[in-house]
Amino acid sequence: MTTMFGLTLAGRDVLFVGGGSVAARRLPRLIEEGAAIRIVAPALSAETSALVERHGLAWIRRGVRERDLEGAWLVHTATGSARVDADVAAWCERARVFCVNASDGAHGSARLTAETRSGDVVVAVSSDAGVDPRRAARVRNAIAGLLERGALPVRRVRDTARGRVALVGGGPGPVDLMTVRARRLLAEADVVIADRLGAVDVLRELDPDVEVIDVGKQPGLHPVPQHEINALIVAHARAGRRVVRLKGGDPFVFGRGGEEVTACLEAGVAVEVVPAPTSAVAVPQAAGIPVTQRGVSGAMHVVNGQAELGSGTLAALADDTVTTVVLMGVAALERIVAGALAAGAPGSRPVAIVESGHAPQQRTTRTTLADAVAHARAAGVRNPAVIVIGEVARPDLLLPVPAPEHAAAG
Repeated sequence: MTTMFGLTLAGRDVLFVGGGSVAARRLPRLIEEGAAIRIVAPALSAETSALVERHGLAWIRRGVRERDLEGAWLVHTATGSARVDADVAAWCERARVFCVNASDGAHGSARLTAETRSGDVVVAVSSDAGVDPRRAARVRNAIAGLLERGALPVRRVRDTARGRVALVGGGPGPVDLMTVRARRLLAEADVVIADRLGAVDVLRELDPDVEVIDVGKQPGLHPVPQHEINALIVAHARAGRRVVRLKGGDPFVFGRGGEEVTACLEAGVAVEVVPAPTSAVAVPQAAGIPVTQRGVSGAMHVVNGQAELGSGTLAALADDTVTTVVLMGVAALERIVAGALAAGAPGSRPVAIVESGHAPQQRTTRTTLADAVAHARAAGVRNPAVIVIGEVARPDLLLPVPAPEHAAAG
């Protein structure tokens, strides 16, 4: 019967016997754990040699001897010779040192498990009898997939004195566009402080006892001011909770994520930021609009529609080779159009207004600068919407180019 333990090898002496392909596969894991590694082998494969050089590992260039075990906490033998590996395993048994034996059909007193990690959770898979690494790897991979989707209960049960904060970008809305890290952090969260937009459907996957605080803002209505959101984040983290601040789009693209990071750092709270597809790119993409296109647009300018039009934005609007993407700009459309025309942009410049990108109710209004205000009013355009101004918004941009007609043979 096999009993698994979580062993810490950081700073501890580990003897690796053999320098071939098994060493090349296994050594990175020991290196990552911070073990003090000695290698005993007459020769090294090219891959193992590269690891020795890159990480400054100690290499004794000869066959193994029993006295090489002195000081070792763990021995891994993989010489390619069943007899030598068996000798090493026997020496370890006498010296009461755990030994991993990589010979086919054999195993020592210890085994390397197939592992996967999710934050500070480590899941290890091994066989109780015999050696079947491929089966262990398949089981490990299946568990890893569940962890990536946040489908396993990885939240802490014991209280901890130190909380942490993650500013998680929810992207444009669909849960399956969120990053693996975002899903994992949500699965570990004790408190989720959520916006109105973004991947809010993911909240239905949380444990019932996860506290969800809605701080969503709407145009002209901020029920929870930013300074109170900052205070909420810090207070829950200081109480030892794992806090996820779930934001629409990317936290650092008009998401005030910088202010929330500053509040955490000033309070001495650990904080990380998890990026996501920003709506400035993802929403136009949902409507089949590339924000850059070779020969059409070589640059993109992203602007907050609620802000005044600066000289850089006006220059971008007037430039035929720049795509201007406006977020939160529906109410300011008339002002933006007037500024663009005054800056020299032609009235024929294509405009696309994409509402509720990546949602079932997504709708795109295509127009031009000259007609944008009237067409938006007639269509009843509403937030959330992304406005794309530039040649990439042409309806025919990505249509197939017709094959040239050939003159009939005379």
